[in-house]
Amino acid sequence: MLNASVWDRLIEEKKVDLTKVNVFATTPPYYDYNWTVRGNLDPALIKKLTDAFLKLDPANLEHAEILKLQRASRFVATRPENYKGIEEAARSAGLLSK
Repeated sequence: MLNASVWDRLIEEKKVDLTKVNVFATTPPYYDYNWTVRGNLDPALIKKLTDAFLKLDPANLEHAEILKLQRASRFVATRPENYKGIEEAARSAGLLSK
């Protein structure tokens, strides 16, 4: 199992022989690759950082380069609740303690 963007990159780089490998299942979309800051960071700085990420526009060539480095089309705001499904899957797979 691997992330779709990693799979896409491997295909682009011709590192996968598609005559020998088949995708037989995919997961529904989920939040991943989050950016976090330490909890005691100045709220004004947190807002500046958040705004900078959320304002990245793929139509802007400079922004597009930054997004390309992350293999992202955009960044979205998120909350801890958005990771419950991933946490539950990790717990059921024995990757986290109960």
